[in-house]
Amino acid sequence: MGFFTDTSVCIGCKACEVACKEWNAVPEDGLEFTGMSYDNTQGLGADTWRHVAFIEQDKPMGHAESGVDHTGAPGDGGTDLRWLMASDVCKHCTHAACLDVCPTGSLFRTEFGTVVVQEDICNGCGYCVPACPYGVIDQRKEDGRVWKCTLCYDRLGAGQEPACAKACPTDSIQFGPLEELRERAAMRVDQLHGLGVEDARLYGHDPDDGVGGDGAFFLLLDEPEVYGLPPDPVVTTRDLPSMWRHAGLAAAALAGGLAAVFAAHGRTGA
Repeated sequence: MGFFTDTSVCIGCKACEVACKEWNAVPEDGLEFTGMSYDNTQGLGADTWRHVAFIEQDKPMGHAESGVDHTGAPGDGGTDLRWLMASDVCKHCTHAACLDVCPTGSLFRTEFGTVVVQEDICNGCGYCVPACPYGVIDQRKEDGRVWKCTLCYDRLGAGQEPACAKACPTDSIQFGPLEELRERAAMRVDQLHGLGVEDARLYGHDPDDGVGGDGAFFLLLDEPEVYGLPPDPVVTTRDLPSMWRHAGLAAAALAGGLAAVFAAHGRTGA
């Protein structure tokens, strides 16, 4: 199970942020305007599991409706402003580095394929924080433990959809089986391309990408970097098996060399 977030219909209402905080009892994280548009949460963190970005661009929106004369309308000139709005969340990677590095088993994969933190087991080591290729996981200053989106694991167990998807008034956040969501997303991209929105693209949907595909993927209207997303994320623990093999070979070679030295020294002493 997972999320498909269609940013082309996001209106920036932040209902998902509020619903997430209310259902999961996520602490308030400050309502200070940053000077960067209306984005007062800035990014994901231990106290922000859903983050709605407002990205201002000096760029026309494009003609997203066929058969309509847009001449002289806002968005038709060369100095137009558009807002890209997108609700970001933990990606629930198929190959999750946070799982690989957690020493206590606090992080685990659920029966729904999602990745969840058990806060009562987390010891605050923080290994998972730099391991995440998206910079999602964060530690709370009060106790040092890590927190992130659980994809409302308790609601899924009761047959309910996550709180953010339930609260989204435009169905920008869609929840369901990943294969079904991927098919729906591909059809939506084709539809937007047909309407002249050539920048529409999917992000995190490909099972063959560097993280094995995301459990939460997106339809974007510009390059991933514009939204603060890495263009080609790769699981940070990808090279661990080969590193351990090389370390094992080096240790074996060292042990063999020491054994040879001691043997030679023993013969000389004799």
